[in-house]
Amino acid sequence: MTDDTNARIDAVVKASPVVLFMKGSPLFPQCGFSSRAIAILNHLEVEFESVDVLQDQGIRQGIKAYSDWPTIPQLYVDGEFVGGSDIMMEMYESGELAQLFEKQKTV
Repeated sequence: MTDDTNARIDAVVKASPVVLFMKGSPLFPQCGFSSRAIAILNHLEVEFESVDVLQDQGIRQGIKAYSDWPTIPQLYVDGEFVGGSDIMMEMYESGELAQLFEKQKTV
């Protein structure tokens, strides 16, 4: 990953409280995992920014190196990597994800 790509990703992650790197858009997800991530965030009524990694090959590869996580989607809250679709689902089912967003709203 180039320093420029890393800087671009870092800027996006830090620019918004909640960022989802995904395949496609929230209205038209391009994979089942991205669709599930969107459904979870929408159900929790979380406002978030999304980045379509299919539009930028540098970001598509770079985000994996940035987080040291091999898959997409990737969720970031307050600049911290939370996880991918499976982790989001586990956290949602346990109530941990709702708690994270409640805490984030009060900060």
